[in-house]
Amino acid sequence: MVTNMEKLETKEYEKFLKSHYKGHYAQSISWAKIKSDWKNEIIIIRDENKKIKGTMSVLIRKLPYFKRTLMYAPRGPVCDSNDEETFRKIMEEADKLAKKYKAFMLKADPDVLSSNAEYKEIAQKNGFKISGPIKDITRIMQPRFVFRLNIKDKTEDEVFFSFQSKTRYNIRLATKRGVTIREGTREDLPEFQKIMEVTGERDDFYIRNQEYFENIWDSFEKDNIKLLFADYEGKPIACALNILYGDKEWYLYGGSLNEHRNVMPNYLIQWEMIKWAIENKCTTYDFRGICMQDMDHKNEGLYRFKKGFNADLLEFIEMYKVYNKFMYFIFEHCAYFYRDMRIKIRKIFKKN
Repeated sequence: MVTNMEKLETKEYEKFLKSHYKGHYAQSISWAKIKSDWKNEIIIIRDENKKIKGTMSVLIRKLPYFKRTLMYAPRGPVCDSNDEETFRKIMEEADKLAKKYKAFMLKADPDVLSSNAEYKEIAQKNGFKISGPIKDITRIMQPRFVFRLNIKDKTEDEVFFSFQSKTRYNIRLATKRGVTIREGTREDLPEFQKIMEVTGERDDFYIRNQEYFENIWDSFEKDNIKLLFADYEGKPIACALNILYGDKEWYLYGGSLNEHRNVMPNYLIQWEMIKWAIENKCTTYDFRGICMQDMDHKNEGLYRFKKGFNADLLEFIEMYKVYNKFMYFIFEHCAYFYRDMRIKIRKIFKKN
């Protein structure tokens, strides 16, 4: 286990994450920096030759009014899916952390499909419970359902012509109508924030503040983050912020104004972002989450939009390990209610 990593070991850790097929930006040191209100511990497991074979970045947060903490491993652990020994060793170290920080629960949502029965069995052997169907979308930390597009060894033409015909039409329409794409800088984040707030108000979801987006920008290497705007008639009408990490690219945040949505700016932005992934020889373009699993939902437009790029709909495992049953009960029944009330109050004050 590593708490304060040396510079050389930090590079080794990041290199392992970027090269591993289960590596994810949410397990990176850069992402831990963004979550500055959480403490971060890194677990590293090595083989007999001292090479890294498994890791887990753990975020630790103290509960208000209680001397207990919540531990969370976003998209962790990272190790071969069928490597039971490494998984066990990672979790032995996690148990030590739980004791050190008086954690009542460890929550994890690894980059592993929910259909992986072998992985579930390994997790359960190590004291985890597997979360059931989603009852409240606001209670999950990483998206359970995501759309991922396989672009491995594909050309731009091969990817473009794999899209549904309506999606290809909308990309061409945006260009024909005069929508142009412009790359943004840190100085453009206030404009990005404005567009995101309009989107959040329209689609009824919580939007992070500008400081949060600035932290993302400052934490990742500039070659690994891209901010794009779609301009129409001299005005930005849509935006997207993406992260490239290892051999994958993630559509992190994006939105649009209420005006001129008929010129399809979001389609063109996504195509430009996908081309960036192809240019960097990525294997995967991740559209990230959706709030539904079928078409009968208020966010069906988002579902249709992402599905139109011919991406695969995947469901990931979500699991948790309880160290203190009483505190777990309190957390499940009170913490989310408290958080929801804060969000509602914040929205009321914004409107007024």
